[in-house]
Amino acid sequence: MSLFAGVGGGAGSADPASVGGTGRALLELTPHKIAVCHLVQAFAPPAQSGGDSVPPFPFESVAHHNRLGLFLFTLTRSCDDFREPSLEELLRQLKVVDNLTNGWLCEQLTSTLSALNSPDDLFNFFDKLRGVLTAPEGASAEDIFLDPNSQLGVFLRCCILAFNSMTFEGVCHLLADLVMYCNSTYASYDLAEDEDFDTEMNNLMDADIGSQAGIFEKYPQSYASESHMGESSSARTCAPMSLHDFDETNTFKVDDNPTCLRSRWQLEAYLNQQADILEKDPSSVPLNSFNATMTRLQTLAPELHRVQFLQYLNALCHDDYVASLDNLHRYFDYSAGMQGLFGRSMSPMQDIVVGKYESALLCLGNLHCYFGHPKKALEAFAEAVRVSQMNNDDSCLAYVLGAISNLLSKIGMSNTVGIISSPYSLGTNIGLGTPLSIQQQLLVLLKRSLKRADILKLPSLLSFDHLSLAKFDLKHVQRPLVSFGPNASTKLRTCPADVCKNLRLSTRVLTDFGTDALSTSNDNGSFSTSWLRNLSAASNSWRSSSMKSTKLHNDFDNFHYLAQPSPVPAPVLQLAGSGYLLRATAWEHYGSAPMVRMNALVYATCFADAASSSELSLAYVKLIQQLAVFKGYSAAFCALKLAEKKFPSSTSLHIQLLRMQILHERALHRGHLKVAQQICDEFGVLSSSVSGVDIELKIEASVRRARTLLAAKQYSQAAAVANSLFSTCYKYNMQVENASVLLLLAEIHRKSDNAVLGLPYALASQSFCKSFNLDLLEASATLTLAELWLALGSSHAKRALSLVHQSLLMILGHGGLELCARAHIVLAKCHLSDPKFSVAENPEAVLDPLNQATQDLQVLEYHEMAAEAYYLKAMAYNHLGKLDEREEAAACFKEHITGLENPHNEEDSLAY
Repeated sequence: MSLFAGVGGGAGSADPASVGGTGRALLELTPHKIAVCHLVQAFAPPAQSGGDSVPPFPFESVAHHNRLGLFLFTLTRSCDDFREPSLEELLRQLKVVDNLTNGWLCEQLTSTLSALNSPDDLFNFFDKLRGVLTAPEGASAEDIFLDPNSQLGVFLRCCILAFNSMTFEGVCHLLADLVMYCNSTYASYDLAEDEDFDTEMNNLMDADIGSQAGIFEKYPQSYASESHMGESSSARTCAPMSLHDFDETNTFKVDDNPTCLRSRWQLEAYLNQQADILEKDPSSVPLNSFNATMTRLQTLAPELHRVQFLQYLNALCHDDYVASLDNLHRYFDYSAGMQGLFGRSMSPMQDIVVGKYESALLCLGNLHCYFGHPKKALEAFAEAVRVSQMNNDDSCLAYVLGAISNLLSKIGMSNTVGIISSPYSLGTNIGLGTPLSIQQQLLVLLKRSLKRADILKLPSLLSFDHLSLAKFDLKHVQRPLVSFGPNASTKLRTCPADVCKNLRLSTRVLTDFGTDALSTSNDNGSFSTSWLRNLSAASNSWRSSSMKSTKLHNDFDNFHYLAQPSPVPAPVLQLAGSGYLLRATAWEHYGSAPMVRMNALVYATCFADAASSSELSLAYVKLIQQLAVFKGYSAAFCALKLAEKKFPSSTSLHIQLLRMQILHERALHRGHLKVAQQICDEFGVLSSSVSGVDIELKIEASVRRARTLLAAKQYSQAAAVANSLFSTCYKYNMQVENASVLLLLAEIHRKSDNAVLGLPYALASQSFCKSFNLDLLEASATLTLAELWLALGSSHAKRALSLVHQSLLMILGHGGLELCARAHIVLAKCHLSDPKFSVAENPEAVLDPLNQATQDLQVLEYHEMAAEAYYLKAMAYNHLGKLDEREEAAACFKEHITGLENPHNEEDSLAY
């Protein structure tokens, strides 16, 4: 297989050094490639008959010999930059490999390059290279020689073919570049004299056409007579040495020593690597400098249209709508017809027609979705569906369906809004005149996309669709399309088994890796790039140790694979990791705190290298939330400080929201209502003003506003906010959130001494929790229901106690500090409210839960609930006749009441 095939060519190209039969050389011969060819010749000298199997001179062992081979392999595959390294950099890396031979390889390399002064020298050099690839006569199977089909063998063949395709002018340009390449390194190396070489070059360039013909006759095997075969070599593009250096005005500092671009395959790998960086951590990529680098690369290599796509991604990550839309249009205007986005086995002429417009519409829809334009995004997706169906582009259609389902699951859509108004869309009924709801249409989309991905063997899309179905099953009750008749189902509950099944199937993308098309794109150059970077670090340590006159006796340590990337492609790891992140979210809904921590830890530990900064920060958020709930705010803020160093809150929305959530909770517990209201206002600013966008963030802001009003005892305003919030959740069919809102309404009515009105809300919330298997929230609703019965009078104490016992096991097993303390307080209140219960006969039944509650609330600094606990303790000690303990509990009660009613240093609640 040709390892230098570009986008337009593949393994099936007839010519390993050309693209798609266009005659344009894909591997352009440069001075750096000549240096690598010499090192390959030193690694595998021309085979001789009867040779033995010991490593050739000057290698001391097989391991040392293999080390050079690994170094040469990584040189031909690395993609850390789009320029080839200078001779100085190559020699510095080679010194680590050449340590045991006392610099023999470096000396041979510099002497060989200095000896290449004429076309005759170049011809002799490449003529010797042919002997590296051919086995001598009489060679046996045990003799060692370089396999022509290996990585280095293909590299040599491409270089020899590129040299044979060069015109005389191309050879002259190559020799001139070789002088500049050699002069860019240390002055201590003995290279060719510039004046003598320039004189010889001038004589060669001044020769007439007849003398050039004589040279071609002298070397009939080295130079092609067709002029078009050498066009790319004679027009070779060079880039400045210091391309990434910018001064204060963001202008280039152009170096006088040019170096050539890498091979087309390495350029494509470099662009893919930059795209991965933009996806993982866009905040680390400066907008202007990145655009300047991409613009320079586009100037040097105009055929690399994906540079424009990278500029589109860069503008997208930096929220520049105008620039991202402009670059997206430019990319598809110039390239998508030839390069496309999906792999299809069609002829080049068909690919120009098919795959351009629908792929552009797909990207345009994703752009509008990112910037919060759901209607425009749906219009673009609807047109993409129509064009894909018209052109029979099944792959693009499958991705469009997946994108539509992703849009509907992330952006709230009202039940009154139609999804796609197109004759080529899904339709809005099932043939019975019954319109489909938004959730039913989303389910149809997901299943249709899943079916197409399975038929077309698209494992990545298949895994994504399984994750989307798991999210759908987590939050939606699948009602039957026909909801009447004798066979109509009466089960209106979510199915956790379906969620677990889809999550398990989504991770099969890892097991399928290596058995399908995923493995063919595994070699993207990242492994070689990382190895060379580690080698550069080793070379720096070698230089420092040589300056101290110490020899590395065991230089194998320099070749340890330090933090090498996983051989599994990053997209595959991202999909597999997303399954664990979604598992953590599912267990949050179901109420199992240990499973949340376990899955979040697995994601943060095993998939951190491939994860984007957004998803990785989300895993950190889940872990810190668990700390806040179970260990208190001090531990949570310590972890938050560490997370903010890794993910600055200015660039990570998840970390910023987490900080505001914890600060708001602590402010409410301390009674700092002004600070809590200030944080609520910040929540409102973060959400978009566009209807249907940032629905979850808007609901979060409304919930916290209602809780703040409740803490301020403004019950009517808190109830109004909660009722409006319930209408919003119902409008967008967010039933899981409705369960929490109903529980909030029940709490508002309980604290406003209107328990009768609070009972229906608590019962409705309990019903919602059962339908969606929200076990921990159901336990909390049951606890609220018990408090409401207690508020109706002591005659309902036994009923309340029974409800507490029903929920106590779940709360103590999976609840946090606040919920456990609340359960203990309600349990004590039930006993104290029961006229048949005697504190003197069983004081532990009251004092033990109250002591545990006060300990938990002391960690949370929850003044209101702690005051209630100490009040109940004082009552219990009063029944027991323990006056000293009663006075102590009363003093603690007074302290918390004073702190709640007269808060001091409220600004301290914003510090941590």
